[in-house]
Amino acid sequence: MSRNSSGITERLRQAQTGGRDALQQVIPCLYLELKKIAAYHLRRESAAWRLGTTALVHEAYLRLASADRRYENRVHFCGIASRVMRQVLVDQSRARNAAKRGAGCEIQVAELADLGRQREGLFARLDDALHELSLSDPRKTELLELRYFGGLTLEESAEYLGISVATVRRELRLAQAWLRRELAS
Repeated sequence: MSRNSSGITERLRQAQTGGRDALQQVIPCLYLELKKIAAYHLRRESAAWRLGTTALVHEAYLRLASADRRYENRVHFCGIASRVMRQVLVDQSRARNAAKRGAGCEIQVAELADLGRQREGLFARLDDALHELSLSDPRKTELLELRYFGGLTLEESAEYLGISVATVRRELRLAQAWLRRELAS
């Protein structure tokens, strides 16, 4: 994952000062990585998604380009891009569910291991649960997002948050247990 990190970091800093051209230069450098993150998001969802990896990356880029965000480095940018991709999918899921007028789904605890085979409503429920967790413990929420939605490794998550890998493991176990309990109820 380390591709000319100093050059990418410099361009990300230039993008913060209003240099949209700098952000446009970063995207091609990270395009394959962004597509990998998008594929990871889509792989965990049902086949009913209308977006492909390319469309998801492009939609995320549009949202990133129109927002005023600060990016510390490549890992930070990819974490934010992953969150934006997740939000695109959540928005799409909620729009479909609104059209169906409450066509929710019920989740069994045994099915949590394979979230990708669940129905579309799960993504919105998962987002609601993560929002609730963020109110009480933002770091656990961020770890879940980085690890499972962003596809970052334990080491990259630890680097991004400035904590040890052991702390990441411990916090993730607690967050996963909380999330299982929350989605089962």
